[in-house]
Amino acid sequence: MDVVERDNPSLKGVLSSMNYARPALDKQRLGELIDLIGTIGLGDYESRSKDILGRVYEYFLGQFADAEGKKGGQFYTPRSIVKTLVEMLEPYKGRIYDPCCGSGGMFVQSEKFVKAHEGRIGDIAVYGQESNQTNWRQCKMNLSIRGIDANVKWNNEGSFLNDAHK
Repeated sequence: MDVVERDNPSLKGVLSSMNYARPALDKQRLGELIDLIGTIGLGDYESRSKDILGRVYEYFLGQFADAEGKKGGQFYTPRSIVKTLVEMLEPYKGRIYDPCCGSGGMFVQSEKFVKAHEGRIGDIAVYGQESNQTNWRQCKMNLSIRGIDANVKWNNEGSFLNDAHK
C-alpha cells in the first residue's frame, strides 16, 4: 500500500493507515476475491473505455452500502439517482462541489457528463468534503482509479458545520 500511495500522490495517507492484515479478515475469501478480480480484463482498450474497474468498484460500494452502511447512519445514493442529478445540473464548466461527497459518485458522473457532451475535462474543477473517514477514503480511491483530479478533504467536524476548503 505504501508503494501505491507513493506512485499515486492523490492517495497519500489514504491506504497505508488501513489494516489489510487484520486477523479477522478471512484469508480464503480475500484470496478468492483477488482471483476473481484477476480474471477481469482491465488493461485493454475496450475495458478502459468502458470503465470496467470503476464499475466493479461502484458495484462493491453499492453492495457494502446495502449490507453495512445504513447501520452506521451512512447512505449510498444509487448511480441512477446521481446521474439524474448531474443531468439536471449540466456541469459543462466551473466548480463541482459536494459538501457530503461520500464515495465521490457526483464527481464521477460529472466527468462522464462532460465527456458525453464533448466538453473539456479541464473546464471543471472538483471539490468536496466528507465527515466520515471511511467514506472519504473510498472517495479518494474511487477518483484515483478513474484518474479524476480532485480536491477532496476529510472534515471530521461535519460537512455542514465547517467547510474544509476555506
